[in-house]
Amino acid sequence: MDRLERAAGPHVVAADGDETPLRVFLAEQRVDGLTGLRLSLPSAGDPLGLTGPPPFTMAAVDAGEAVTAVLSGRCLGLIPSIDRRGSSYSGIRWTAMDASAIPPDVPSLAEAEHALTMAMRSATDALLTVDGPDIGQPSIAHADDGLAPGYPARAHRVAALTARLASVLRLADERGLTSGQIAVRGEALRDLDRAVRRARVAAHNAIIESRQAPGGLRTPPGPRS
Repeated sequence: MDRLERAAGPHVVAADGDETPLRVFLAEQRVDGLTGLRLSLPSAGDPLGLTGPPPFTMAAVDAGEAVTAVLSGRCLGLIPSIDRRGSSYSGIRWTAMDASAIPPDVPSLAEAEHALTMAMRSATDALLTVDGPDIGQPSIAHADDGLAPGYPARAHRVAALTARLASVLRLADERGLTSGQIAVRGEALRDLDRAVRRARVAAHNAIIESRQAPGGLRTPPGPRS
């Protein structure tokens, strides 16, 4: 939590008309039976990691991301938004909403890593056919995987790769390309974006997957500081 707040400012959760610091909210949920947190990275037409109800799904798609707190017999959805108050305060406000307890249909870490590898190859092949002005290549040498200690090594590796690829996707530029080149490039980047989102979700949810496997971890990792 210290690390999150250094990066983005204070985190608060809005629920039932009240606001609570995120670290306090999560501590309270652990007392109430919190067993895990699931990441969702949905987009229009692709509600990745979501199973409803509609208000939560729509809010998550609008935000492009959400977290589902898995509790005893129920789930609670959290939607992030930029929180600015006055000229100096800037942080993250999480809106708590009811979420379905039905587990989402998301790929395993192994499946997601394989799909990401194939998408990278396909995107590379497609983009090599697009000639355009040399605008330089963005640096992707360093990227934070965003995972706490205790995740499997494979999850850290996949998460770091997806963080670097996500940076490339954000920096993709279409200046100087023809309409046909833009179409080819756009399709390749959309397919890669889909694979990146699935791999990021699989990596962040891998701690739950590893706990469910025989001989896996029994308790979730502590908060990353």
